[in-house]
Amino acid sequence: MLEGNRRFVDGTPQHPRQDVERRHELAGGQRPRAALFGCSDSRLAAEIIFDEGLGDLFVIRNAGQVVSESAVGSLEYAVAVLGSPLIVVLAHDACGAVQAAIDSTLPDAPALPALIWKQIAPIVPAARAVARESAGASIDPELVGREHLRETVGEILHRSELISAAVAEGRVAIVGANYRLAEGAVVPVVAVGDVDAAA
Repeated sequence: MLEGNRRFVDGTPQHPRQDVERRHELAGGQRPRAALFGCSDSRLAAEIIFDEGLGDLFVIRNAGQVVSESAVGSLEYAVAVLGSPLIVVLAHDACGAVQAAIDSTLPDAPALPALIWKQIAPIVPAARAVARESAGASIDPELVGREHLRETVGEILHRSELISAAVAEGRVAIVGANYRLAEGAVVPVVAVGDVDAAA
């Protein structure tokens, strides 16, 4: 995946495995090499930024890559049924959900619509943690995003016995990474398990 991202950054994507033959090959089933849980931001199309093809990635997305039952269930399906050896949790800079979480910690923050609040509420602890460390200075969204990314990886392991057991047994690795919008580069932030074996 990192090689594909380098091609994307360099402007030399190969657009592999996107032809009619590949489509026919996959009609009977899938075996993606990785499951990707990322933010639903329109600038973050996983198959494009990693220069992957049909059937390569099993993608789950929501605003702010917030852990939910449906996200964890989908990741468990990728691991247990599809045999994906790698889970990538992909955050990005300038995330609207992260900024909304930061803004919600301000004393005069306006109330958000209920479902938007429910979506960003799991990011608020990361915003508060960074705010405590900044001791009155402005809250850096990039630091909040990284903290939330680490918390997301931990939450997946906490909420899924299936995934945590697969990691402990060496069958699955998890990488938390951040996508740099301007450069197009994916930068690993945290890794759990044997990433080299999963890659």
